[in-house]
Amino acid sequence: MKRSTDRILTTHVGSLARPKELLETMREKEHGRPYDRGAFDGQVRAAVADVVRKQADAGLDVVSDGEQGKVNFITYVVERLTGFDAEPGESRMAPSWKLELEMFPDYYREYFKKYSAAVAPIRSMICRGPVTYRGQEAVQRDIANLRAALAEVQVEEAFIPATSPRGFGGNEYYPAEDEFMCAVADALREEYRAIVDAGLILQVDDPWLIEIMSDDPATTVEERRKEAAKHVELVNYAIRDIPAEKIRFHTCYGLNHGPRLHDVPLADVADLMLAVNAGAYSFEVANPRHQHEWRIWENLELPDGKILIPGFLSHATNFVEHPQLIADGIVTYAGLVGRENLIAGADCGFSSRATFAPEVDPRVGWAKFQALSEGAKLATEQLW
Repeated sequence: MKRSTDRILTTHVGSLARPKELLETMREKEHGRPYDRGAFDGQVRAAVADVVRKQADAGLDVVSDGEQGKVNFITYVVERLTGFDAEPGESRMAPSWKLELEMFPDYYREYFKKYSAAVAPIRSMICRGPVTYRGQEAVQRDIANLRAALAEVQVEEAFIPATSPRGFGGNEYYPAEDEFMCAVADALREEYRAIVDAGLILQVDDPWLIEIMSDDPATTVEERRKEAAKHVELVNYAIRDIPAEKIRFHTCYGLNHGPRLHDVPLADVADLMLAVNAGAYSFEVANPRHQHEWRIWENLELPDGKILIPGFLSHATNFVEHPQLIADGIVTYAGLVGRENLIAGADCGFSSRATFAPEVDPRVGWAKFQALSEGAKLATEQLW
């Protein structure tokens, strides 16, 4: 994984809006209706080439495939793991969401209406058989599409996101939950290894660490920390023997773009995050509920050789952040952890599910990336 050795590098979290034609084909696919597989594969290839070129044009240094062929960042694996059924109805809601719903019911009533624009809802996945990996061809398509796109641009590095081994819903097959989780981890490890073996950086997408630690009246802080520590062990089991410098770990506060009064402070999560055997850690900063949390790095030491990827772009608003504000944030973090240990990133994906109404308007997204690149240049002038 490249470091900011002579300038501040820029990246993002991975997910970007899909083009309308691809969304229309994906909608048919996800609803089990007839569709042209060859046309779909071609649309994905073209979409990856387009978003990689646009990332490079916007000045990003470390780019992704934009998750163009995935219906969302979690349940894409229903096609890559055996043993799961996708159940009707939305996946379970985090306790912190429920608390927000109770406080702001009218806001969320309107908020959830936009979910109807998604090509398919996020379904609960229920395990009813042995879990193994069957996504070898699918992940190789992801790799081939990204490699072909990279051949046409000049960037520093590229990554592919993959979901963490948690959050799939219910287990009705394995006698013990730990056995179930380990089976999922073993299966997903094949996807992780394929990405790294292809010479790409693996990003493990893991909102679950923060979700576990989120405010829940039914549990104590001590109980949540114990469960979160077990989750870190699970992630480390899934990425075992993969060089840490090939792994980025991303955790965030999920897709809730509401008041967010029940977010757990990053200070309560950061030590657990750093316990993951990754080379870099991506987390939310542009989120106004967390902009002040740079202070935790005054007392929390970043382990040797590790990199921070703070998010200086919001995935929850269509404001374009000012380059000087971004530069100020970069300089602040560089003063705390060292400029070479910093890559400027975003809070989360700009279209975490395939939808006709992404979280960030695509044109605004490219403007945000340009602002990030400009901010990194301003910070570089101060830091070097």
